[in-house]
Amino acid sequence: MLKIVVDAMGGDNAPQEIVKGAIEALSARKEFSVVFTGDENLVAHELVKYKYDATRVDIVHCTEVITNDDIPTRAVRTKRDSSLVVGLKMLKEDASVGGFVSAGSTGAVLTGGIMHIGRIKGVLRPALCPGVPNVRGGRTLLCDCGANAECKPAYLAQFGIMASAYATAAFGIENPRVGLLTNGTEEHKGDPLHQEAFELLRETPLNFVGNIEGRDIMYGDIDVAVSDGFSGNVALKSLEGCGKTVSAVLKDEFSRSVGDKIAYLFARKQLSHLRAMLDYARLGGSVFLGLKKVVVKCHGASKAKSVSAAVLQAADAYNGDLVGRIENLLQSTGFSAAAETGETGD
Repeated sequence: MLKIVVDAMGGDNAPQEIVKGAIEALSARKEFSVVFTGDENLVAHELVKYKYDATRVDIVHCTEVITNDDIPTRAVRTKRDSSLVVGLKMLKEDASVGGFVSAGSTGAVLTGGIMHIGRIKGVLRPALCPGVPNVRGGRTLLCDCGANAECKPAYLAQFGIMASAYATAAFGIENPRVGLLTNGTEEHKGDPLHQEAFELLRETPLNFVGNIEGRDIMYGDIDVAVSDGFSGNVALKSLEGCGKTVSAVLKDEFSRSVGDKIAYLFARKQLSHLRAMLDYARLGGSVFLGLKKVVVKCHGASKAKSVSAAVLQAADAYNGDLVGRIENLLQSTGFSAAAETGETGD
């Protein structure tokens, strides 16, 4: 049976919300099992709260934890019995393990992923790719959102290729629509980096629809938004803040008076739909695209709902042959061979 390894000690709400979320994922699907890495006593203490199939749950005891205060590279090298490092090693060495999920230190997950799992042959830079809620009720994949603050045009082209493969592998989107995030929709917009990336993306067989603006991530008719990690991270955090602001304002407006509370009763269904649409937790975490195995990074403050979605996300990416699709798409576009010969400007 397929195994998904879950870092039980990573994140602000570990291990309570991590264990709860993983058990919820097991209840939702029957085709995989979960392996928790972390303090066995603490994990077992949480597990007794739930009913689950014990044959689908294992615990691998670890004596160390990597925190956000640790220097990522040093921690990954020295804390070899940490829940994060042990989980990544299991992902690398055990063929039955299809994915790894962690809400721990982003830097440590990225560093550990590259050090222990390694890049797919031909990949210039792995990238973080979260899903952002869109007006259609689905998700727009934003790649990159923080792994690569400084980029070259070829990196952005590969981000589009990898995210397109992910859209098909995990979500069944055939021929996903790809846009390049910049400061205008006209072809000549953007700095030299984005102008050159535009030309590279246009030359690929991707369904490239051209430049997009920030508002198009949620409101436009696209499936993938390609970005450098700096701009993507700013966009992601801005959209998260916007969603929280809308929810807070609506809550305040509908609680001002008795009349407002009555009005809320009539609008409750529509408001619930809006909250659900803006709910990032339902979309899980960010897949670290470009690695040889599936790694999903959850937000550090993730609750059970988000962890559960991330576990299912990892299973779907594995079952959809994410790594194989990226390899094939890189080869078919010529970007893998070009990367290996240095022709893409690495």
